[in-house]
Parts: sequence; structure tokens; C-alpha cells
Amino acid sequence: MFPIRDHNPSGTTPIVTYALILANVLVFALSNDMLLSDGALSRIYYDYAMIPARISTGENYNAFVTSMFLHGGLPHLAGNMLFLWIFGDNLEDQMGNVQFGLFYLAAGVGAGLAQYLAAPWSGVPTIGASGAIAGVMGGYLLFFPRARVDILLFLVVFVRVFPVPAWIMLGLWFAIQLFSGFSIDASQGGVAYWAHAGGFLLGTILALPFWLRRGATGYWRKTEGQPPHPAAQYPLAISSVPTVRRRR
Repeated sequence: MFPIRDHNPSGTTPIVTYALILANVLVFALSNDMLLSDGALSRIYYDYAMIPARISTGENYNAFVTSMFLHGGLPHLAGNMLFLWIFGDNLEDQMGNVQFGLFYLAAGVGAGLAQYLAAPWSGVPTIGASGAIAGVMGGYLLFFPRARVDILLFLVVFVRVFPVPAWIMLGLWFAIQLFSGFSIDASQGGVAYWAHAGGFLLGTILALPFWLRRGATGYWRKTEGQPPHPAAQYPLAISSVPTVRRRR
């Protein structure tokens, strides 16, 4: 199950979201392991990745920020930027450009801190924007729990695109991060599940003031958890779930 788009067009141009995507792509291009020697790449990871053991010895605190812009390969970058593209524009629309940029950085730093606390003496570098993007997803869920998200479902040879409410897709994603975080030793490397879970929770908390300013549950009642504007329509978004219309 993989999200490919939502039905929630932005009402403004998401300048910061586009700038973040561009920055991540440029940094990846400059640090591409196909263009660098092993020694040069190792030096980049040592200087700019979040290595918990270095943090524990009082070194390299700036890595909580710089690690957000490093990625370990094209699939890693592409997956993260797809999630940012799907969910970032709508949250930027609600928060404004500057506030969203600060929100993104704060969620990313908090996500890195969560991963650090899970294994403070690990020597494994942590890189990627997924912790910050998890924060964006948490904020998105708070504002638009019933927005439709198109997912690509793979079941052996069966592949289909169909829409589900955001609370199902994002809630399931968060549950997987929590379960995996408790099940897998964070010091052994792999996916930074605690960064994902921590970023998601922090993003939800940081988005609360903006949601309260919109009217809190009154905003939900007004919009029914949907986008506050007409949803986008896609011809390939086919679902076998029947539509039940409300009677007035």
C-alpha cells in the first residue's frame, strides 16, 4: 500500500514545499555516491549525518538539521519527496510559508532527537527527510482526517489505485512505525522508525495551535474533516467501496 496523491489541491503556491524538495534533490546530486569516492562519502556522513554516539560525546549537534537533507540512494530520496509533495502543500496552505518552514525544521530536529534517544551510543549514521515529513503527515492528519488519499495497492499480481480516508492511511502508517520501533533494535541501523514515530507525534502537537486558531473541532464540523475547497478528481481513482449518500 503506497500513497501516490491526495484529492486535496492547495489554495496557494507552496513555495517552501517546492524549495525543500529542490534543496533535497540538489544535496543528493552533490553527495551522490556514484560520483564520490568511498572516503569522500564517508566524510560527508561523518560530518553531516546524525550519529548518536557523536552527539552523546557533545559533538556535531548541527547534524540534527543537516542530516535531514542527506539520502542514501535514489529510492530513498524519491519516496521521501513524494510524501512531502503529497502532504506538504496543504499544511503550508494552512500555516503560511514562514511558519511551515519553521514547523518542518522543528519536526525534523525532534524526529532526530527521538531516534537519538532510542539508541544514544549507536555509531550508525541517521539520514533522510522522513522524520520531518512524518511531522507534516501528523499535522495533515489533524487538519484533514477525511481527505481522500489515493493508494497503490500491490497484492501479488493485483495492482490497483483506489482512495481511502487520510486517517486510515496515516493511522496505519503510524501504527507500523510504533510497532517496528518496539520490535527492532534501533542501534542496528535500517529504517529510523523512532524518528518517524517521534516526528509524527511532534508534528501533530506543533500543528495544534494552528488547528485551534481555525476553530478546533468547530473546524472539523464545518469541513467534516475534508479539505475546505472542492476535492480534485482523478479518473484512475476507482474504488470497489460503494458510496453512501447522506439523507437530509
